[in-house]
Amino acid sequence: MTATHKKLFSYLLKIAIVVFAFWFIYVKLSQNNDLKEFMVMLESIPQLEIISVISLVCVLMLLNWGLEAVKWQRLLRTIEKLSLWKAIESVFCGLTWAIFTPNRIGEYGGRVFFLSPKRRIIGVIAMTVGNIGQLVLTNVFGSIAVCVFVAKFQFLDPGLYLALCVFAAIFALFFLVLFFNIRWLNGILLSIRFTRKYKRFYKVLARYRKTELLRILLLCLARYVVFSTQYMIMFLWLIPELPFDAMVMMVCILFFVQSALPSLDLFDIGIRSVTALFFFKYVTDKNAAVVACTASIWLINIIIPAILGSYFVFKLNFFGNTTRS
Repeated sequence: MTATHKKLFSYLLKIAIVVFAFWFIYVKLSQNNDLKEFMVMLESIPQLEIISVISLVCVLMLLNWGLEAVKWQRLLRTIEKLSLWKAIESVFCGLTWAIFTPNRIGEYGGRVFFLSPKRRIIGVIAMTVGNIGQLVLTNVFGSIAVCVFVAKFQFLDPGLYLALCVFAAIFALFFLVLFFNIRWLNGILLSIRFTRKYKRFYKVLARYRKTELLRILLLCLARYVVFSTQYMIMFLWLIPELPFDAMVMMVCILFFVQSALPSLDLFDIGIRSVTALFFFKYVTDKNAAVVACTASIWLINIIIPAILGSYFVFKLNFFGNTTRS
């Protein structure tokens, strides 16, 4: 393939990705009744109040993905130097790819194409480490929240409840131990004959020391606090009588259940709404407000970043380093 053909193919591919993403977004938004309910609820709220709350949640969205960019940059420290702005571009570009791919798998491609070709597969491994860190916190806080939820609303036999708590503790501890000993995966893969030929890709796992993993986990924690705060702001705004402790518990469970379910970002709103309604029915009867909160966060955290990321898709070069801005 000549340089001219590569350039043409690359440009057409970028256009296809953006058009496909916008088509998915348009179809889902035009059919989303949850967002329509949210817009109806806003009609009775003063405009200044709406602007203030939504603006705050949007600022937190930018902070959330900004923290993810810092984490991504840190994960790549021993692989390839990436400026913070380039890390931000790659994160938002990945969100555009993620919008129409199962389990956000396209996010990997959107990010690693900002790396040099020979480091892209290693970049996928590094990104997986960061995702495991986020999953660790989701599972730890989710396990605690589920135990509290069962104690408050399910009234299990004491023996069964104790078994549940023990299982939850082991479950959470397993993820913590795995994350802080991520290099074990390198050893396991080396012990398997047919994976040894790929060791130049996954040997990056051995580079992450516990102190570095702790810093990454703290960035994951910061992100967890930020997007939890987004939900809490919306729930406190639309359901002010909702007890704060119950709200925190339900938000942690919501994240926990969502992380365990396979989904497509654009159709994830249905899963989010059903999950939220199932658990929040124990603490409030305002189903419309619960769905509205969930739909609005989905719009702000998923759709808006995907639209913003479409600009950065055009900065990719599939056959080499990204074009430097």
